[in-house]
Amino acid sequence: MLEHGGRLRRAASEYGIALQDWLDLSTGINPTPWPVPEIPLSAWHRLPEDDDELEAAAADYYGTDQLLAVAGSQAAIQLLPALIPGTRITIPGPTYAEHPHAWRNATPLRINASADSIDAAIDATDVLVLVNPNNPSGACYERAQLLDWHRRLACRGGWLVVDEAFIDTAPCNSLATEAGNPGLVVLRSIGKFFGLAGARVGFVLGPQDLRSALAEHLGPWAVSGPARVVTQAALRDHGWQQAARARLVAQGRRLTALLHDAGFDNARGPALFQWFEHPHASTLHHRLACRGILVRHFDSPPSLRFGLPTLEADWQRLADALNTPGIKDL
Repeated sequence: MLEHGGRLRRAASEYGIALQDWLDLSTGINPTPWPVPEIPLSAWHRLPEDDDELEAAAADYYGTDQLLAVAGSQAAIQLLPALIPGTRITIPGPTYAEHPHAWRNATPLRINASADSIDAAIDATDVLVLVNPNNPSGACYERAQLLDWHRRLACRGGWLVVDEAFIDTAPCNSLATEAGNPGLVVLRSIGKFFGLAGARVGFVLGPQDLRSALAEHLGPWAVSGPARVVTQAALRDHGWQQAARARLVAQGRRLTALLHDAGFDNARGPALFQWFEHPHASTLHHRLACRGILVRHFDSPPSLRFGLPTLEADWQRLADALNTPGIKDL
């Protein structure tokens, strides 16, 4: 399996720093998650039922009822290559590594994540798989551009798969309301914006035939009862969503400014994370880890991704670390 952020226990063991003494910025998950209430005992005691209003809550949130609840979008990522026809696969990069890994048997074409590079590859593509905003580069694609690519693909039986895991803080570019149209799949998750990564709940928005095939492959009870209860409540909490969106946008701007002030002028990304390339990314990652600050390191291209700190003391700790000799001077 591929490596991902959030391996805090391994970092604690490797660097000899206790778990509680780490500042974990490695995942891009909302540091202030939706406040989970007490879960009814019945949710643990009974098998999950698919007429419990979870899909209705999701339809209200995403603006479409053309959806299927799954155990995190990862479950769909792994199955889509078996369900979507096509041999010429285009995946812009760098991107979330699970996408090219899932399509590895099709030897996907990897291109630069710029809109121009994607546009040039569309007419020789059967399936375009992209992340918007992209993870880790933070590149964002305009909705009009995505719709044009989808039109050009769908008119000859092609597909557009868009992973929108980080779009909740700026949903205006989402294609969720287009779900159900032939050749379009949109993946959503409650892990990042709602901060409920441990619940393992996501949604596949797409045509009925694809959703039915996916449900058949996943089998019954794909999402646990407690996770269904929590997700439904979170999706209906519009007041929390509005406040969280404003807070995260402000925090994202603060993180950008902090990194720029420390000399990392190429830092960019959506509200939940910032990413920048650096020739000494591995050394920076190590030196921050020695100070109990865990960020995400990527080898190709050499780069780092920073999630949002939680407390004011965490912000100050990060600022102090970034401005110390040996980090700032690299």
